[in-house]
Amino acid sequence: MTESLLFTDSASVEKLVKVQIPSTLKKQLVDDWEFITQKDKLVKLPRSPNVDDILTKYLEYRSKKDGKMTDSVGEILNGLRCYFDKALPVILLYKKERQQYHEAVADDVSPSSIYGAEHLLRLFVKLPELLAYVNIEEETLVRLQQKLLDFLKFLQKNQGTFFLSAYDASKVSEGSGKGKDN
Repeated sequence: MTESLLFTDSASVEKLVKVQIPSTLKKQLVDDWEFITQKDKLVKLPRSPNVDDILTKYLEYRSKKDGKMTDSVGEILNGLRCYFDKALPVILLYKKERQQYHEAVADDVSPSSIYGAEHLLRLFVKLPELLAYVNIEEETLVRLQQKLLDFLKFLQKNQGTFFLSAYDASKVSEGSGKGKDN
């Protein structure tokens, strides 16, 4: 069992999608981590613009720039939205954010309509691992990496608009959510 796991891991590592996160966005990720884990702050929800808004703005930006609507960009953005909605509760939240998630995301509401750029950016950190399990041809993978980088540059260009400069004092109590997390 262990051998097959090791083999699978090494095989998928070779195919890892490389996502170059610009340095200003890396700093954003570090600040985000610090606000939440060190300073007990939370992102105030719902966010505006939310993930859906940001993806739509990017689609508009691309179609103006390219002079046409490309199906592949729309497909990638739909994929990002799906990955975001599925990954958020599982791997994108810090422990201190879980209680807020359960309060903010009701029955049929998708996280992409509530959360914003702060959480979307975290997806790009996890994306290489997630995409390692998807069967993608080499050529498609290269194009996907280019499009993801272009999207990150768009986020970077709009960093002042999309990201919060300050977080809310959180209602996190150290005891909240224990038991649910494990």
